[in-house]
Amino acid sequence: MKSSLRPYILVLAFTASLFSAGCAKKRPAPTPPAAPSQPVAVKPTVTFSANPSSINKGESATLNWTTTDATNVSISPEVGPVTAQGSTKVSPADSVTYTITATGPGGSADGSARVTVTQPVAATVEKAPELGADELFLREVHDAYFDLDKADIRPDAREALSKTAEFLRRYPQIKVNIEGHCDERGSTEYNLALGDRRASAVKQYLVSLGIPADRISTVSYGKEKPTCTEATEECYQKNRRGHFVKSN
Repeated sequence: MKSSLRPYILVLAFTASLFSAGCAKKRPAPTPPAAPSQPVAVKPTVTFSANPSSINKGESATLNWTTTDATNVSISPEVGPVTAQGSTKVSPADSVTYTITATGPGGSADGSARVTVTQPVAATVEKAPELGADELFLREVHDAYFDLDKADIRPDAREALSKTAEFLRRYPQIKVNIEGHCDERGSTEYNLALGDRRASAVKQYLVSLGIPADRISTVSYGKEKPTCTEATEECYQKNRRGHFVKSN
């Protein structure tokens, strides 16, 4: 009896072992390694300058530049592609703004530099001859004109005497004589007195502008030395004046 049950016992034992193996806890599959992260591209940078920034026509300036994180660098106008850093000479005919552009995986960057071109001042071919003291006096010294029967310094006379005073300050060695003149109307005695007041008024105005009084003398000719002899108001006005004469 025991020997007849042996095969069944073996079958049961084998079945139990299979069942036990099937019920055993399975181990989880291992996690795959993470993929490596890609580096972030950096935007290029640019430093750009021109030295000197102002030149005369025909001269040269030097462009200097430095870039980072760029794969392509170019300068316009005219220069074209360049290295990541360097310098080059330019000789523009007219004022111009140069632009540098640097591009790379992270984008692009620009910079600019202005070169101003100026026209050189032409050299004087021939020096003008210097004027003598008498020629300068006639050109720079201006008479003062008066209203009828008046010895007041008018606004136009103030402007003329200011220019005369400027000339006398530049040439302190020059002395002047102021002649008082009148038009033909009125008596000789009246016009002599009026001419004297006019000459004195001109002298005092010059003194107020800083011209020493000892450089100025006065005389009245009344109506005796007219510069114009027509009986018209235009002619009368030319005669009513304080006239300057160089006295040394």
